[in-house]
Amino acid sequence: MSKYDPLWNYLKKNSKDNYKLSYEEIKNILGFDIDHSFLTYKKEAKEYGYEVYKISMKEKTIIFNRI
Repeated sequence: MSKYDPLWNYLKKNSKDNYKLSYEEIKNILGFDIDHSFLTYKKEAKEYGYEVYKISMKEKTIIFNRI
């Protein structure tokens, strides 16, 4: 079980083709701020049918696409 499972389950449950989530929205889903470890865990999204398409540090957003 990963600390990011609530995020992956959110993506899977809502079944959109893509998401653009702000860091704040992700914090609300997870209950904590994302940190550098997200870069290691992002590969888990593929198990739920999504990929991390783009991480924008400037906009503070992450784009997920269905694969």
